[in-house]
Amino acid sequence: MMRSLLVANRGEIACRIIRTARRLGIVTVAVYSDADADALHVREADEAVHIGPSAARESYLLGDRIIAAALETGAEAIHPGYGFLSENAAFAQAVMDAGLIWVGPDPASITAMGLKDAAKALMSEAGVPVTPGYLGEDQSEARLAAEADAIGYPVLIKAVAGGGGKGMRKVDGPQDFAEALLSCRREAASSFGNDQVLLEKWVTNPRHIEVQVFGDRHGNVVHLFERDCSLQRRHQKVIEEAPAPGMDEATRQAICEAAVRAAKAVDYVGAGTIEFIADGSEGLRADRIWFMEMNTRLQVEHPVTEAITGQDLVEWQLRVASDEPLPVAQAELAIHGWAMEARLYAEDPAKGFLPSIGALEVFELGEGCRVDTGVEEGAEISPFYDPMIAKVIAHGSDRESARRRLAACLDDSAIWPLRTNAGFLVKALEHPAFVAAEIDTGLIGREGEALMPPERPSEEALADAAAAVAGGGGLSGFRLNAPVRGEAVFLLDGEPLTVSFDPRDAGEGQEAVLIAEGGQVWRLSSWRVDGVASGGASDGQVLSPMPGRIISVAVARGEHVAKGQRLLTLEAMKMEHGLVAPFDGVVAEFNAAEGAQVSEGALLVRIDKGEE
Repeated sequence: MMRSLLVANRGEIACRIIRTARRLGIVTVAVYSDADADALHVREADEAVHIGPSAARESYLLGDRIIAAALETGAEAIHPGYGFLSENAAFAQAVMDAGLIWVGPDPASITAMGLKDAAKALMSEAGVPVTPGYLGEDQSEARLAAEADAIGYPVLIKAVAGGGGKGMRKVDGPQDFAEALLSCRREAASSFGNDQVLLEKWVTNPRHIEVQVFGDRHGNVVHLFERDCSLQRRHQKVIEEAPAPGMDEATRQAICEAAVRAAKAVDYVGAGTIEFIADGSEGLRADRIWFMEMNTRLQVEHPVTEAITGQDLVEWQLRVASDEPLPVAQAELAIHGWAMEARLYAEDPAKGFLPSIGALEVFELGEGCRVDTGVEEGAEISPFYDPMIAKVIAHGSDRESARRRLAACLDDSAIWPLRTNAGFLVKALEHPAFVAAEIDTGLIGREGEALMPPERPSEEALADAAAAVAGGGGLSGFRLNAPVRGEAVFLLDGEPLTVSFDPRDAGEGQEAVLIAEGGQVWRLSSWRVDGVASGGASDGQVLSPMPGRIISVAVARGEHVAKGQRLLTLEAMKMEHGLVAPFDGVVAEFNAAEGAQVSEGALLVRIDKGEE
């Protein structure tokens, strides 16, 4: 077994690799950019080396600097994780040429599977079923259009060097082919430096099924069963599970044996994933499942395979790279229970899933699940890297128990002030089609708004929060022979909202509370403190709810305004907050200028009611 290891990655996968290496007694070396100087993976490693500025192209994608860091620290091996340089054959070769151990497949295997057209041709020769399509070298528009006609519409145009959904277009008819081809080529050239494409038959009810394979240098190749990654948004996986729903033993054996043949065809060593596209219109059948591509690295979703098999795939990687045989034989592997993984992102579903950048002031997840993360409370989510902040993995005796456990864990999460997709994930897990395992890769796209989390908390949650903020004692709002009732205006994430609550539940009063419900988090605060007015809005002072920058002003001193009218817009934590008038009146004081930075609690506007 190797004695020391450099992890050429960051975030959760770097922490994941470091955790297993530590258990095996391997000394670990982290690398980091400017943005990651205080990152969790840096602190968890035994040693860390700075490799450049924040941008990945100036740090994590510079193989020479990573190899130099390994040599400088005396690391024996380099583990690339996933992403960045993990499937870069030239980097793998450079690591080996430097006399270091490469924790991954041979460069020749990476190259063989790197281009989709060549990989499909190789798989076809190896007896692995491939999707009907065109893989030819003639890339003229006329030839491609003729092949599309022969395949039959709809067809899928895919960049041969593509990945992550880029360079991919569905074409429904010949009238749309030329424009889609041009767009696909343009995107492929920009993203991969290669505008060549292939054509595939569009599968009407597609399911994404993949098989985990593993090989060693002693001639052994095994599979660790399948995963279903059909729940996708814009070709990006959202929730993965193992095993695949509806997979019978005969079909499982056929697809897994095909995956092993695929790995053997390229003399594969280490962890790899064979991805298949299945036509699920008539259930999962072996004759309707076709090879798509091979990922020559550890997958993001590998924890669900670990959960159902009881194996540590990173440990397998390190042992195989140390020239040991696979830890177990095929006959010793079995499926135990069911597992699901959700990818938790710092992104705002309400704003088109735009990344949410800033500090994680609150970062709490529910119990009962495995959490793989590279951040902790107080960490900064930067704009330089993928905004995934955690993977949440649930394991249960069957699919329903795993689904419930995962949904409950996400439902109990509280992350603030950044927005996350936790509420979206909860809605997806609870959607009737997902519960019934009636899934395909288009489910999220079809359902759209039905999967969007609620814009505001439930009335019950609002009432509890209002009572906590309001305070005021037990008899507030008391009326003889009538229910006790209180009503006041608060700010929910900076916007005024009238909330009814029971004053008998009121405590001593707080400036603000966080409401966590269904994976979503809101901030409810008193009107005065959060930017509009105090108590019954009698003084008309509008204060800044948090540090930020004024991006627009809508009124001026002396202007008459109506209750609820927007006065200005504050940008804070990459979010916009509209501050409004608490009542009808005149702008008596205005201390806001577009572009100005303001501190929390700063008096921005004062509204006078004037004569009653």
